[in-house]
Formats: sequence, structure tokens, C-alpha cells
Amino acid sequence: MQSNTDILAVDGLTVRLAAHPDTSSILDDVSLRVAPGEVLGIVGESGSGKSMLALSVMGLLPPALTMNARRIAVDGNDLVGQPREAWRAHRGCDMAMIFQEPMTSLNPVMRIGTQIEEVLRWRGGLGRSESRRRALSLLEQVEIPSPASRLDSYPHELSGGQRQRVMIAIALAASPKLLIADEPSTALDVTVQAQILDLLRGLQRQTGLSLILITHDLGVIAEIADRVMVLYAGRVAEVAPVRTIFDAPAHPYTQVLLAAIPDIASRRGRLATIPGSVPGAMDMPPGCRFAPRCLYRRPPCEAAPPDVRNVRRDHAVSCLRAFGELPEAAE
Repeated sequence: MQSNTDILAVDGLTVRLAAHPDTSSILDDVSLRVAPGEVLGIVGESGSGKSMLALSVMGLLPPALTMNARRIAVDGNDLVGQPREAWRAHRGCDMAMIFQEPMTSLNPVMRIGTQIEEVLRWRGGLGRSESRRRALSLLEQVEIPSPASRLDSYPHELSGGQRQRVMIAIALAASPKLLIADEPSTALDVTVQAQILDLLRGLQRQTGLSLILITHDLGVIAEIADRVMVLYAGRVAEVAPVRTIFDAPAHPYTQVLLAAIPDIASRRGRLATIPGSVPGAMDMPPGCRFAPRCLYRRPPCEAAPPDVRNVRRDHAVSCLRAFGELPEAAE
């Protein structure tokens, strides 16, 4: 029977450049929850902080960055203030991550089987022969063709989709409770993308693990996610059930993201775009970080960053307009 305790609970996560602690934060006061068996989708443009959030949760930030948080609890165990060894003890067995580019994540001079077996021996305590059998079983589980022969292959001998399947096998090796997939279909052709996403969805349903899926593709989010977090420039813009995000988005950024989805049935000509770009860490505006690109901005938007508040019990937004505190007319 599953526990009601959140698999992941993050409160007040802030990440800054270590060499410039007085500059704007890369992640600013981010909070999130992931329940047992839940799929949380995280979306936003490049530079919004999605991968940085994943690395923070995993305790894998580079030394150039500093992290502060009130709480980062994995299966009820708060890791804030704990030594690196405590984070390492939870990686693999409680939480695991699939990185964007499998070719740079896999060791190019180690055979595939060896890389999977290493996790099984370190995290599962298995012997050499048992870890070999288990590695073969994992390759079968992720539907690698000819899995027995692939155990002795090197990463460069596999296609991009096969390498990503190996990364999934490694992530699942120690049976984690939380899996973070950081754009797992990046750089793959559309057919292989669909196969990888179907595989992840099937494994999640089969094992009951919790999944954080980071992606640019809102179509994928619509199919897989239970809830959606929209990030913009390191701040939470909106969090809601997936149906609410698509049917009644409350934040202007979410609205323009949805408007930018291509519609093959439409003959409107040019695709919708969002003027401007995501600000860098050294150029964050003092108020709402989306204000410079927002059609509804007013002076209050530029004065101070809005808090993330609930418009409904399960729908949170950081926008003054969503609460009727700004006029509807565009500036």
C-alpha cells in the first residue's frame, strides 16, 4: 500500500551564481510537490530553469552555483543542510534522472552492460553474475533489440534511441521511487521520440513510480502529465492539473505558450510567437519576470514580483491580473 507522503517536497528553492551572490537568482523561491505515482510536467522556454531545478533536486549543481531552500524532502527525508554523502545515498535508489543527451551521459569507453551492472552492484548489492542477469532483464524491459548482444556493445555502436533506452535502464536499475526525465526525447527523430515517451509512460504505469517530465512539447504534457508546472525565468508562473492548464490557463505566459502551438487545421499563416526572450541571470527585471514581454503589464507588475497564490484549491498562479488586480485592457 502506498504512503500518502509526498515523494518529493520542495519549499523555497533558490539558486544563485556563487561568484555573484547579490545578483538576481537563477531559480527564485520555487516550491513543488510530487505525490506517489504522479506525473508532473514542467514546461517553459529554454533558459527558464527547468534543468537547473532537476539538478538541484538531485544535488548535482556545479560548484559555480549556490543553493538555498527551506526544504527538499525525498520520501519524507529532508536533505537540506545534509552532507553530500546523504544526497548520494538517495540518488539511484530513491530518485534517479535521465539526462538530455545520452551520448554525453554514458561513458564512451565502458560497455553498456558494465555501466548498468555498476549501479546494480553499488545500489542493489548484487554479485557479478546476478547483476549481469538483472542488466539483461532491464534491457529487455526497455525494449532494446537483441539485448543479450547489446550488453557487450559500446555507446557509439547504438543509435540515439537505443542509447536513451540504456539511460532509462540505468535510471531504473535500483528501483527508484522518483524518476526525473529531462527532455528525454531531445535530438531524436519524431518516430523514436514517440517510442521513448510511450516507453516511459508504460514503465510509470507498470511500476507506479512518480515521474517529473521536463519538456518543451505541450502535446506530450497533454498526453502524459497529471499536473503541470510552468516555469519562466526561474520563477513559478502557474501550477495546475493538466486539464486546467489547457482549458483555463490563468497566467499570460501560459496563454502565449499555448497560442504558439502549431495547428495543422488552421490556415492563419504565420505561427504565433512571443516577442523578446527569457532574461539572463544578470538581467532579471525587479518585478514580474515576464512583465517586459507581457501585453497586460502595468506599473504594479514592474514594482515587485507577485506571489504564487491559489485561484482555486488546485490551481496556483503568480500574476496580479489573474486575481483581478489589473485592468483587462492591454497597454
